[in-house]
Amino acid sequence: MASLPKPVLGVGVFLLKGNKVLLGRRRTAVGSNTFALPGGHLEFGESFEQCAAREIKEETGLDITEIEFLTVTNNVLSEPKPIQLIAILMRAVMADPEQTPINLEPEKCDGWDWYDWDNLPKPLFYPLETFVLRGLNPFPSH
Repeated sequence: MASLPKPVLGVGVFLLKGNKVLLGRRRTAVGSNTFALPGGHLEFGESFEQCAAREIKEETGLDITEIEFLTVTNNVLSEPKPIQLIAILMRAVMADPEQTPINLEPEKCDGWDWYDWDNLPKPLFYPLETFVLRGLNPFPSH
C-alpha cells in the first residue's frame, strides 16, 4: 500500500492597505491560476510571525509590521495530486505605506495587486476561499 502524503503547513498573510488586500495569481501546480495571499511553507524552528515576515519579503520585497494570527484552515484536495494544506492565516500592514510590492518570484506568481475586500477576484486559492466562505474578515474590528 502506498503511503499517504503528509500534511503541508503554510503561512498566508493578509497584507492590508485601507479596505484592500494584496493578492497574486498563482503559477504553481497546486492552485494554478487562483488568486492567493502572499505566503509559503513554515520552516523548522520559525514562529508564524517570522515566517510571515520572511515570505512577504521573499515574494514582494515588502517589510511588514503589526503581524497577528487570525485563524487556521484545513484543506484536503485531490487535484492535481492529493494534498492536505493546513494554512496559518496572519494579518499585517506594510512598515512603509509608500512601498510598492514587486514580483520577486515570477515563476510562482503572475504579479501582485491590491483588491477591494468586497470585490475579490475569482477563483480564490483554497485557504483564502475557505476563509471567505466561513464569513470571516481580515480587517480589525475597532
